[in-house]
Amino acid sequence: MSESVSVVECRDILAMLPHRYPFLLVDRVLQYAPYESLQAIKNVTFNEPYFQGHFPDYPVMPGVLILEALAQAGGILVVKSMPEIIGSKIFLFTGIEKVRFRQPVFPGDQLHLSVEYVRHKLNMWKMRATAQVEQRLVAQGEFNASIVDRED
Repeated sequence: MSESVSVVECRDILAMLPHRYPFLLVDRVLQYAPYESLQAIKNVTFNEPYFQGHFPDYPVMPGVLILEALAQAGGILVVKSMPEIIGSKIFLFTGIEKVRFRQPVFPGDQLHLSVEYVRHKLNMWKMRATAQVEQRLVAQGEFNASIVDRED
């Protein structure tokens, strides 16, 4: 098992992911171990644009955005495992499996994202992921993704 490394700040996340406001959904990486796991957070705030329509009288974070936050955390794990891909490659979803939503996520919640490396072969990766709020499981699933050339 490799040594775990702590804290990746937002400016470093911007260098690893192509996402930008309003679609960057990882605020900070708390801990990672290349080819093993990554823990990150997403602070859910009321001023995020999707709450205007989902739902104004009962604001709930859309489940697909929780999955996207987990996928972005997975992308960071790939980049931290293979730093040579920054800038020349991009990490794209190819499938999601066994996804379950357990509880809603509301403004003010801090979403704890946990991604576990399962395997990779060539450019295909598989990861298990969970999202929690205050130790309560809110979503889980398995993700498949591929590293592909950027078409800049």
